[in-house]
Amino acid sequence: MKRFTLIILFSILALAVKISAQAEFSMVPPRTTIEGRNFSLTYRLKNSSESASPRAPEIEGCRLLYGPATSTMQSYQNINGHATSSVTVEYTFTYKAEKAGTYTIPAISINVGGKTLSSKSGTIKVLPPDSDSGYGNDDVTIDNASTQSASRDVSDKDVFIRIILNKSKAYKEEAIECTMKLYTKYSSINNISALTPPVFDGFLIEDDDNFVQSNDTEHYNGQNYLTAILKKYIIFPQKSGKLTINSGEYDITIVQYERVNMGFFATSRPVEKVVRVKPGNLTVNILPLPEPMPAGFSGAVGNYQISSSISSTSLRTNEAATLTLKITGSGDIKYIQEPQIEFPSEFEQYTPRTDINTRIAGNTVSGTNSIEYTFVPQSTGDFKIPAKEFIYFDPVREKYVTLSTEPYSIKVSKGAGTAIASSDQQDIAAKVTDILHIKPDVDNQQTDITPVAYKFYYWILYVLLIIVLVGAVVIYKERIKMSADVTGRKMARASKVARQRLKEANSYLTRHENEKVYEALLRAVWGFLSDKLSIPASQLSRQNISEKLSEINTPTTLIDRIIEVIDNCEMARFTPGMNDASAEKAYNEVSEIMKEMDNIKK
Repeated sequence: MKRFTLIILFSILALAVKISAQAEFSMVPPRTTIEGRNFSLTYRLKNSSESASPRAPEIEGCRLLYGPATSTMQSYQNINGHATSSVTVEYTFTYKAEKAGTYTIPAISINVGGKTLSSKSGTIKVLPPDSDSGYGNDDVTIDNASTQSASRDVSDKDVFIRIILNKSKAYKEEAIECTMKLYTKYSSINNISALTPPVFDGFLIEDDDNFVQSNDTEHYNGQNYLTAILKKYIIFPQKSGKLTINSGEYDITIVQYERVNMGFFATSRPVEKVVRVKPGNLTVNILPLPEPMPAGFSGAVGNYQISSSISSTSLRTNEAATLTLKITGSGDIKYIQEPQIEFPSEFEQYTPRTDINTRIAGNTVSGTNSIEYTFVPQSTGDFKIPAKEFIYFDPVREKYVTLSTEPYSIKVSKGAGTAIASSDQQDIAAKVTDILHIKPDVDNQQTDITPVAYKFYYWILYVLLIIVLVGAVVIYKERIKMSADVTGRKMARASKVARQRLKEANSYLTRHENEKVYEALLRAVWGFLSDKLSIPASQLSRQNISEKLSEINTPTTLIDRIIEVIDNCEMARFTPGMNDASAEKAYNEVSEIMKEMDNIKK
């Protein structure tokens, strides 16, 4: 009996211990509706059930039919003796939308235990009704299964996909938001498969995998449609002029309804039908960047900031140090060329390492591009790394902007275990060896006063000096020619840069990040072909790749493999569920193609 009493007391205490939450009153955002239809407007009161019913708000263009209809929901839970409970009351008003437009829903109040709570205001969008489509009285209408009969053919006005750009014209390298949106009269879509993905020739693309899945109702070309965003991209045009986006081809499985006679009554059953949709191509006008371009402009377009840091300004010889440039902002940040830092000639330099961290924000790409320069001083002394200018074009302000980093003064002292001398010490040593002591031995003085010009070795040395001078001039001219030959340098480093990008793809492969594998492979192939064929990346296309490869006697089978691997990698980026085996196969194919291309000389 005593134990039973303790259990009852414990239960009473558990029910008494609950969190007293503050009452909240809010409006559930209404969905878009169509003129002539009824819609519901719901208000939700949480953590209280003791209140008077609120008054219905007056909405312009809409007429109140009835309400509020009240529903109450209660919940209770007990976790480790900690009891909580909540009560939610919903008040639903029914209106009729009488006129198309966008209307404000005013805030309303409710009295809860002597305290007044108010909701926030909102908006309701009322679309106009469907206009005459030319099909007669059996037109398909959304949310009306009786018009979605299986006996009716599906037209290109009932289901289609649009490519929508956030701007009709843009500057070269300016970010453009590209949205693929489904429009349908049918309320049920079971599957969408891409037969051929969209092709963005002349663009670099970034997939927006974090876009919000938005389903809504929209009035388009006089008709109302259910809409859904299928995919979003941020695209960067690489050349000016009229560029065309090929939208691809899709199979869409819709659900229609077939009437079935059951004798005394009739019913309907869902029937799937596959509709092939091919959106029209879209052309966008790309403007060239304004002329004249400032000296030092490397092609960055967007809105950026730059900063720099150095690991140390007090170094020893043969001691490595790093200088880091950090470019932050939005735009074509992933494709910014590495700024060239003017290090002193006494510093040995290494290949810069780049770390890019970006995300899609709104209709552009933002993030950070960090470039780390490693250098090793070889001589002692005081040196200076000059400030570095970074120039970009701001498409919003339509002007070039110049930013600058700070200069750095470096003091280098002698490192342990090294015999490297400073430049001043080397000069002193040279002067000491130039001054020789006078020998007082008069007996051994030379008495030959024959002019040096009559000596045989004099003319030998003269000819050798002329040969050395001519050789120096030839070497100097070759170095000038090599410095001016940007194409030659690009061809020389094509394989090296491609191997670095393949290493990046291999790192993604080991982490099973297949989508990034294909992205890295595409950058490696396009960059390799750009350097190898001496064609700017902005002008690369499948057609001119085939033409240029043919001109340097590339086998037809190799050309076909190159075009095929580009198509396969682009297809894989838009096809979800690619496995590790496919990604590894693509990686091996790209590696083999680059090895074969190395043996082909331009």
